[in-house]
Amino acid sequence: MRRLGFLQLDPISTVAPPQHLVLWSRLGPWDTAELDRLLWEERKLVEWVAFVYPIEDLPLLKARMRRGGNKGAKDFLAANRAFRRHVLRELEERGPLLGREIEPHGSVDREHHDWWGSRKVGLMLDVLAARGEVAVVGRRGRQRVWDLADRWYPETETIPWPKAQKLIEERRHRALGVRLDRGRLVPHPDAEDGPVPEERVTFLSPFDRLIHDRARTEALWQFFYRLEMYVPPAKRQYGYYVLPILRGDRLVGRIEPVHDRKAGVLRVNGVWWEKGVKPLALDEPLDSLARFLGASRA
Repeated sequence: MRRLGFLQLDPISTVAPPQHLVLWSRLGPWDTAELDRLLWEERKLVEWVAFVYPIEDLPLLKARMRRGGNKGAKDFLAANRAFRRHVLRELEERGPLLGREIEPHGSVDREHHDWWGSRKVGLMLDVLAARGEVAVVGRRGRQRVWDLADRWYPETETIPWPKAQKLIEERRHRALGVRLDRGRLVPHPDAEDGPVPEERVTFLSPFDRLIHDRARTEALWQFFYRLEMYVPPAKRQYGYYVLPILRGDRLVGRIEPVHDRKAGVLRVNGVWWEKGVKPLALDEPLDSLARFLGASRA
């Protein structure tokens, strides 16, 4: 986690949740309970606005929290002052709580919104979390458990935003090794340029930081990659949830594995190799992924 900088959380789990799959790519099969232990018991990691960071980054996160969010969030709070006080009071008196355990408040929960439906507690919690007023302090299944941030976050030094912004950019550059800056590839001074074992083959989550910046991915590897989940099936070039295949330090193809949880089976819908690449045996990474998922291979 310190090397990566952060993990993105997402409910999409066609193969595995992104935060799990990203770590499998690097570690092979691992015990996902370790992530929960580091988050909720040892508190060496912290969850904030759908990302997980090392706890030592909390001063930088707090600097971002103090900025107060975007105009939409500020307008929402200004229009819902009583609702905000209600949510904070519920957590103060009864927390930690799931969002659905917070009591409704007047007419606010009856107003329908095209995106958020008629229950605004989740929206309020997200806005307050971005500002550092509440925090995710655990999970029950996939549901977040909330409490007042002051009761969860430890005391840290206060870093002004300009300094924090520079430190955030420096850490991101170090984690990526190479960044794309105005059309140029700029290596970090600490980036290593040693050989990478060519025999190692793995699959990358679409949310993996190695390829998350699609322009950077194309500039580094001449590998054009897009996630086609939201593309109509007839217009997809490859598949619904396709993972790049990494061999050594080259992106050599794509694969579409699917975890059939009901059957307990890992299936492969398709494999596509880059032009000029000789097809590779993928039994080893597929067996590793199946073990990690607790599945058999189709």
